[in-house]
Amino acid sequence: MAALIAENFRFLSLFFKSKDVMIFNGLVALGTVGSEELFSVVAFNCPCSPARNYIYGLAAIGVPALALFLIGVIWNNHTWNLVAECHKRGTKNFSAAATFLLFGSIMGRASVAPITWSVISLLRGEAYICALSEFVKPSSLDKFPAEYGADVLAKFPCRDVPANLTKFRDEVTRRLRYESQLFGWLLIGIVAVLIFLTKCLKHCCSPLSYRQEAYWAQYRSNEDKLFRRTAEVHSRILAAKNVKQFFGFVALDKEEKELVQEFPVEGVQPSPQWNAITGVYIYRENKGFPLYSRLHKWAKGVEGNGPTP
Repeated sequence: MAALIAENFRFLSLFFKSKDVMIFNGLVALGTVGSEELFSVVAFNCPCSPARNYIYGLAAIGVPALALFLIGVIWNNHTWNLVAECHKRGTKNFSAAATFLLFGSIMGRASVAPITWSVISLLRGEAYICALSEFVKPSSLDKFPAEYGADVLAKFPCRDVPANLTKFRDEVTRRLRYESQLFGWLLIGIVAVLIFLTKCLKHCCSPLSYRQEAYWAQYRSNEDKLFRRTAEVHSRILAAKNVKQFFGFVALDKEEKELVQEFPVEGVQPSPQWNAITGVYIYRENKGFPLYSRLHKWAKGVEGNGPTP
C-alpha cells in the first residue's frame, strides 16, 4: 500500500508539471485508481456460483466503466456546447473534420476514467478470475478428478474447495490472472499507440504553428477563468441590487460592499449576446487575423462564420 501511495504521488507531481488538460486527466486517473481499490476491498464479492460468476465479473468491470464514461461526457463543456450549437444553429456549419475533432475531444476526455478502471481491474485480476473460472476445461488440468465439474470450478475464486483440489485452484487462479494481466498490458499498449497517432494527426492537420496553438490554448484557459470569475461577481452585484430593491436594504459583508462600489452593474446582457458566445467553436480567421473564441468573435463584431480554417 505504501508503494502504491508513493507511486500515486510521483504520478501526481509529473502531471502538475504539464498542461491543464494533462493535470485534469491525471487527477481523473488517480481518482479512478483509488475508487477501484476501494471497490475491490469493500464491495467486490464473487458469488462463486455457476452462471452468476460470469455476469458478476463482467459487471464489476463494465458497469463502473460505463458510469465513469457517462459522467465524463456530462462533465465535459464541449458536450453542452454541442447541444447548444445543435439547438441554436443546427449542424449545417459542421464539416466532417470539425465533427470528428469535436467528438474525438469529448470521447477522448471521457474515456480516461473508464480505461483506467478497466486496466486496473484487469491487472488485479479478481473480476476476470471470478468471471471465467467456471469455463476452464477440466481436461486442461493434469489429473483433475473426473467427478468434479463447472460447479466446483466456479468456487475456486472463493477458496471454498476440497483439500484435494487446492493445487488445481492455485493453477487455475494463476492461469486466469496471467490472462487478465496480459489483456491489461495490451490495453495500455493500444491506448498509448492511439494517443501517439492522434497527437501526430492533430499536429499534422492543424493550420496553426505549434507556438500559436499553445497561445490559443492559453487564451482559452484565461478567457474561461476570467469569464467565470467576472460572471460570479456580476451575478452577485446584480442579485444585491435586486434584493435591495425588494427589501429596501441588503446585508453585505465588507468584501461585497467593496465589489458593489467598485463595479457598478446597470443591467443584464440580452439573450442574443449569450447565444452569440455559446456553442461549438473551431478556429477561424477574419481578414487574416485570428479569432480564438466565440467571445473574441463577438467582441470584434464579426458576423457569420468567417473563413473556414
